[in-house]
Order: sequence, then C-alpha cells, then structure tokens
Amino acid sequence: MYCIVGLGNPGNEYQQTRHNAGFLVVDRIAAACGGQLSRTGFRSRYGKLAHAGQDLLLVQPQTYMNLSGEAVGAITAYYKIGPSHTLVIYDDLDLPLGALRFRSGGSAGGHRGLTSVLQVLKTQAIPRIRIGIGRPAGEIPVPDYVLGKFNGPDQAVFDEALARGAAAALSFIANGPEYTMNHFNSSQPQK
Repeated sequence: MYCIVGLGNPGNEYQQTRHNAGFLVVDRIAAACGGQLSRTGFRSRYGKLAHAGQDLLLVQPQTYMNLSGEAVGAITAYYKIGPSHTLVIYDDLDLPLGALRFRSGGSAGGHRGLTSVLQVLKTQAIPRIRIGIGRPAGEIPVPDYVLGKFNGPDQAVFDEALARGAAAALSFIANGPEYTMNHFNSSQPQK
C-alpha cells in the first residue's frame, strides 16, 4: 500500500489557498481514481483507493500544517506503510509559481509541515512533490501570502501545477521515483 499525503490546513477559510496545494492535489488524485476522502480518523480525512494495481491511502491531515507529522505518523503506523511508500505533497515558496519538483528524500527546506513529518517518521528519506507558489511581491508578509488565494492568470498557472502534481503522484505509484523525477520535474511552469 502507498500513502499519499497532501499537506494543508483544515477549515473553510483555508480552502483554495496557496498553502493548501497538497490538499488540492490529493482531491484531484481522488477524482482521477474515482473515489473520495470519506473517512475520518488518525486526525485526518482519508480514503482508500486503487491505481495501477496498487492500494492507495489518500490523506489530508486535520492537525493544521505545523503538526502534520502527528497525523501522518499515526496513519502510516496503523497501516504499516514505510517511508519509501509515503509520498508527501506540499506548497513551496522557493519554487516559481507553477514549477514542480519530485524528490526521493532530503531536508525539509524550511517547510514546517514537512519538518513535522520528517521528525515524527524519524527519516529524511520521504518522497515528496513540491508545488511552486513563488514568493510574494512587494511588502506582503509571507504568512498573508501563503494563506491567500491566487486570482486571474496566476490561478490558471496554479491549477495547471495542481493537475501536474496529481499526475506526478500517480506516476510515482505506477512508474517509480526515477521515471517520475525525469518526466515531471520543472523549474518553470509548463506551457
């Protein structure tokens, strides 16, 4: 079984925000697999689906971003899913808007949600997909920016990145990490 975790914040006020890129990608994966996240438990919303002959557990932690590891640790322990089969998807300020990066491991790069997951699972060898949201322009404080929503042409670029993030996650399940890295990594949005 694989566990695909989208990081974000629960609650209506956070829906469709930049910081909820992980939640939004998981919603797209559920739709692509013909399912939904209809269960609650382990401090998460989750659903059990299948893709490419593999059982999938799609997870949206409900702990708020900075405590995501608590939910991920609980659900992966219960289902006995190891770190190499746990894929984490999240927003990244340091990637240009619309860019995508898959990695098989490494540091959290300052992302507090991923930091929490790595601390609880006691390893940096966690596959992850970073969705680029870019940095705020001008004097906008970072917390206001990440908890804000895109509009206009930026929304279209973000939507395309979410779709590619979902495709990359499903590629990881079907084709493995090397193929996914070679076919989906981009430092610029796709045209």
